[in-house]
Amino acid sequence: MVASDRPDQSDPFRPTVGGGPKVQQASLNIIIADDHPLFRGALRQTLETIFDQIAIHEAGALEQVGEQLEISEDIDLVLLDLSMPGVRGFSGLLYLRAQYPSIPVVIVSASEDVPTIRRCMEFGASGFIPKSLSIDAIAQGIRAVLNGETWVPESIDLSAPYSDEITELVERLNTLTPQQVRVLMMLSEGLLNKQIAYELSVSEATVKAHVSAILQKLNVDSRTQAVIAAAKIEAGQWQSISVKN
Repeated sequence: MVASDRPDQSDPFRPTVGGGPKVQQASLNIIIADDHPLFRGALRQTLETIFDQIAIHEAGALEQVGEQLEISEDIDLVLLDLSMPGVRGFSGLLYLRAQYPSIPVVIVSASEDVPTIRRCMEFGASGFIPKSLSIDAIAQGIRAVLNGETWVPESIDLSAPYSDEITELVERLNTLTPQQVRVLMMLSEGLLNKQIAYELSVSEATVKAHVSAILQKLNVDSRTQAVIAAAKIEAGQWQSISVKN
């Protein structure tokens, strides 16, 4: 368990989350974002055994997560799968952290790959919960995050150093705005500027400006290189991306 640098979001009128198997506290609002209804149902059941007063919102695509966050001002936590419609590798996490920085996001994934877990944490996740964990371990992780900490399973060692190239790329990707993340995702789908403009309800000139900013922030020379970078985001293969010296 690792202490977080982000401010504790609790307040004096809301008890911290801890103690026994079931937590007594004010109403808690959590979004489960996963495209598998059976897993969403199982995780919902797990959360309802942990918390007495909880409102659970389900989303099967990243767009639905955004819709829930727009209409609900009191979401406490998003549980996000890395593989779902509208999510390309780490881009869904990047988008949510940029667009809604005050709302913690915990990745719930079938992957237990240490580099993947470490990258999620570096891209702003408050925790990483493998789907293979027991109910008790899932409860421990969620309680820790709701109490203002970051959390990964104790068996995961995140201390191994990265290469300078990967560290630099992580920092560059973290500078993208929410709209730039969306444009990068659409570029990776092969959309033209006019198609992106239509999807985002903006002008082509605005899209061109976003593309130029993306190239500058990723330190690449062309739209093609940006698309390659997006493909690597989806695959999680940061080591293969070449950046300009």
